[in-house]
Amino acid sequence: MAKKSGGGCMLVIVVAACLLGFGYYRSQSGSSAAPPEEGPGTGGGSGRYVALGDSYTSAPNTGEQSGTPAGCDRSNNNYPSLVSATIKPAEFVDVSCSGAVTASMSGQQQTHNGTNPPQLNAVNADTTLVTVGIGGNDVGFIGLAKDCATARPSSSPCRDKLTAGGNDQLAERIATTSTRVAELLDKIHAKAPKARIVVVGYPTVLPDGNGCWPSLPVGAGDVIYLRETLGKLNDVLAEQAKAHKAGFADTAAPTKGHDVCTASDTRWVEGIVPTSKAIALHPNAKGEQAMADAVEKLVS
Repeated sequence: MAKKSGGGCMLVIVVAACLLGFGYYRSQSGSSAAPPEEGPGTGGGSGRYVALGDSYTSAPNTGEQSGTPAGCDRSNNNYPSLVSATIKPAEFVDVSCSGAVTASMSGQQQTHNGTNPPQLNAVNADTTLVTVGIGGNDVGFIGLAKDCATARPSSSPCRDKLTAGGNDQLAERIATTSTRVAELLDKIHAKAPKARIVVVGYPTVLPDGNGCWPSLPVGAGDVIYLRETLGKLNDVLAEQAKAHKAGFADTAAPTKGHDVCTASDTRWVEGIVPTSKAIALHPNAKGEQAMADAVEKLVS
């Protein structure tokens, strides 16, 4: 993703990736919860498992390229593949795609290399399990990247701009995303009335404290703001899962202490320059395994 070690371009790349909807999660309501026990089971050679989601689900570069289009950067070692290998459904379909938003569930997604059909096309009446990891890109942080990168470690340009006048723009966008996720869950239930649904939250990316500037060139004030604000995204995912008869896989708690600011041998989410197979600021193979473990506890 990033090939240079410094400069303004690197700052923008780092913050853009950070702001795609992945943050440190501290929630009162978001601990894992199993989906209702309804209909036929999935696993042991029975059932149909469909995985929906964005790049934290498709997991670019953590394994070999899987499926089409190539632009989805879908790995055969992502958490849906790991879950499938453990529970062994009769059929497994992974249509996750890097860059996906909730609109990508019902509409086509243009990638840098091919078009991904609407992800909901894979969900049918025979589906017995659906996992969905979505919402981060809907908040639309990437367009604000230039405002968050800073050469001053104590500054908070992003927070200052986004909360000017007493209106928190990110909170408003998260509220909109919450409604979209609710609508998505209803659509999944309608297409697959027998399926158990698990909403998969985002893992820990940002650490406690003020961050690790300049390795992560985000000012202390913005690290705190983004950590708390992006935690709200996981909160609303958990809330909508509960309200719409779905389970919620909390992947933040088990990945805490393995964020981008930790040492390479303990890091489960890669930093600016990945030291293991993954793309910048995304889970590596260990991170995907942790996410898989969180899901498996709910569906095994």
